[in-house]
Amino acid sequence: MVSPHKKQIARRNIVGERVKHARQQFDPPLTQDQLSGKLAAEDVQLDRVAIAKIESGMRSVFDFEVRALASVLRVDVKWLLGITPGPLDRTRKNSKAERTRT
Repeated sequence: MVSPHKKQIARRNIVGERVKHARQQFDPPLTQDQLSGKLAAEDVQLDRVAIAKIESGMRSVFDFEVRALASVLRVDVKWLLGITPGPLDRTRKNSKAERTRT
């Protein structure tokens, strides 16, 4: 059973669920490690553990991290923040060149 405190934390982190959803929409889905590598290329240092904590609602996200996550995941910042509802705009496919870089 999930504790009421943990439920409250998850509700306060709008970005986490959407990061996980956007990451999994890539074809093939991005791993947390791959997302970490792409963020590093944007000068944002989030390791796999930090991403897992963000996705589970245990870690909050700074504004510059939201911007980088949106860029790397190819989603609108407003969608990532829950301002704009709805499905992702387009299918994300990793090109061979992108997969080679990370």
